[in-house]
Amino acid sequence: MRCFSRHMVVSIALGALALTASAASAATPKNQLVIGTSLAQVVSLDPQQGSEAKALEIMSNLYDRLVATDVDGKIIPQLAESWTVDEKGITFKLREAKFASGNPVTAADFVYSLTRLLKLNQSAASNLTRVGYSGDNVEQLVKAVDEHTLRIDLTDKVTSELLLYRLAGVVASAVDSVEVKKHVENDDYGNQWLRTNSAGSGPFTLNRWSPNEMVIMDANPNYVAGPPKMRRVIVRHVPESQVERLMLNRGDLDIASALTAADLKTFEGNKGYVIQRVPTGGFYVLAMNAANKYLSNPKVREAIAYGIDYAGIEKTIMGPYGRVRTVPVPENYEYAIKSPDWHLDVPKAKALLAEAGFKDGFRLTLKTIAQTPRIDLATAIQASLGEIGITLDIQQGNGSEIIAAHRSRSFDLLIPQTSAYMPNVIGSMEQFTSNPDNSLEANNAGNFVWRSGWDIPELTALTAKASMEADAEKRGALFVELQKKFIAQSPAVLPMFERFEPIVLNAAVKGYVGHPNQTTRLENVTKSDAE
Repeated sequence: MRCFSRHMVVSIALGALALTASAASAATPKNQLVIGTSLAQVVSLDPQQGSEAKALEIMSNLYDRLVATDVDGKIIPQLAESWTVDEKGITFKLREAKFASGNPVTAADFVYSLTRLLKLNQSAASNLTRVGYSGDNVEQLVKAVDEHTLRIDLTDKVTSELLLYRLAGVVASAVDSVEVKKHVENDDYGNQWLRTNSAGSGPFTLNRWSPNEMVIMDANPNYVAGPPKMRRVIVRHVPESQVERLMLNRGDLDIASALTAADLKTFEGNKGYVIQRVPTGGFYVLAMNAANKYLSNPKVREAIAYGIDYAGIEKTIMGPYGRVRTVPVPENYEYAIKSPDWHLDVPKAKALLAEAGFKDGFRLTLKTIAQTPRIDLATAIQASLGEIGITLDIQQGNGSEIIAAHRSRSFDLLIPQTSAYMPNVIGSMEQFTSNPDNSLEANNAGNFVWRSGWDIPELTALTAKASMEADAEKRGALFVELQKKFIAQSPAVLPMFERFEPIVLNAAVKGYVGHPNQTTRLENVTKSDAE
């Protein structure tokens, strides 16, 4: 009934659009940017909590960080005017800036924000907790020297370069401490309020967020670089590809980023549109719960690796969204090794299942967010694994449902996606090979491997060693070793496709360049016909 209702809604929507297809094309307002996408993953717009891709895109325009990265992965200044590095830490000099409220941005706001991040200790904090920062030591390691000088000391688990890349993440954004403190309830650091409100210094402010409907952002007149070119940005939840395609064709959208490969292809060669294929450094992953009696067996996991028709799925489903890659390092990164020879081999996969003691197969549930291209990917995996004797029941859900299941280890199989925080082997691979404490008591839901219950002490130690190695040649050798050992352990977090973000823009849109970390800033976006 649920599936029937969804298709009925889609049919009605398509019919309504078809009725007006012969009319003159609509046009979005000249001073507004309208983006169509799927907002299914957005569960919070608190920068110290939200960590899903679409939430990051929104929050990166509401908040500023000390530093950011450009599209080539280079560290660039944002609220930090400059910084100096010594052997013990980094000292940042802040530029003169204001929050949207009019309050000045100070070093104390960064101390509050980073303390808040680590005290809340949610998934968003994992990039810093992984390298030794915690709610217990943050106030000793992060200090305001004066109103415009911030000092962050290094732990013994991070280099200054790695710290800068971690601080370039949206989770390290500055929130307006004066404003947020007004909304604290039950020592929640204002989290309940900040989930649906903004208190940043970015180019836009949050006007409205209606979950699974739309996000509206208004220009921030106090933005440090001057008001954005667009007065308003509207992000519409349009998860159905056909509807989104028709809306873009009619001019109801300026940008579309949730199109299937087939619908996206209809815009190829059309001078009225521009297609961007943004590399993310991340992957579409098959996460396996290693606590499951079947999936705890490495031979079963290897059988699954040989039970997926990667080539067929890439051709028929992934298209612009991904290319086959079963090592969690993009193939063009320095020191990336070749993918293992995992391919659809039904006899070999069946033999591995028999060796594991499951020659008659078994049944599992595969969970996925109802979002392009993951729904079709799940269906293809279901068909593929069915050939080797593994029966899958697919369970679709919204972002809050599936993400919660992943973080609580409440799944058999699940399809998440990743991205790279730094354009090298560690930047993309660390989340696949580091799990310092696999115990349930650790409750480390921010750790990607922990969610699959995969205990990997050797890989964790090697990841830490490679991260801290100062000699480039030795570090490169460790990068190669890390990839080989990852493959040898028949991973419970199986990368399948290197992930790209295909985006179609109306040709009138200028200045939009998709960011690999999905932190595309919109303050300089214009329309060629805008007045």
